[in-house]
Amino acid sequence: MTWTAPAVERPSGSLVAPERDLLAGYLDFYRHTLLHKCAGLTGEQLAERSAPPSTLSLLGLIRHARKVERIWFRIHFADDPAEPVFDPALGKDADFELTDAANAQAEYEALVDEWKLSDASVAGRSLDDRFTFAGQESTLRMIYIHLIGEYARHCGHADLLREHLDGVTGA
Repeated sequence: MTWTAPAVERPSGSLVAPERDLLAGYLDFYRHTLLHKCAGLTGEQLAERSAPPSTLSLLGLIRHARKVERIWFRIHFADDPAEPVFDPALGKDADFELTDAANAQAEYEALVDEWKLSDASVAGRSLDDRFTFAGQESTLRMIYIHLIGEYARHCGHADLLREHLDGVTGA
């Protein structure tokens, strides 16, 4: 039996929530939007690259999102000694270049698990809590804003990839 990415319910958050809830809600919406763009596709379809020589694929976006979540929330902000998702010796684009359709389900599930770890690493923390990144002070607020932008940009890529695969467009 061939695995296909499951249907995804995207959360609808409040438009008037306190800032922390609003930022977390928007991030959660974009997280689920990425997976919504993958729903119903097989591992082979998720791994397909739409415009060679580009290595961009939906599976690559899933892998990239997991890497970015870990780097920002756990490694930088929480100072968690978590290992990088990919061996740095593989290069900075291993998330896109080393996809394997046979691992699509495991990669998908690993992203969802990473979301839980990311959320746990910032639970109860203030948006104003600081950490040092590249020698400069930064805040948890910046991470939320950065990740919302990151996911939004990649959801746009996912729209184009999905349309190429099977013609599905829209929300």
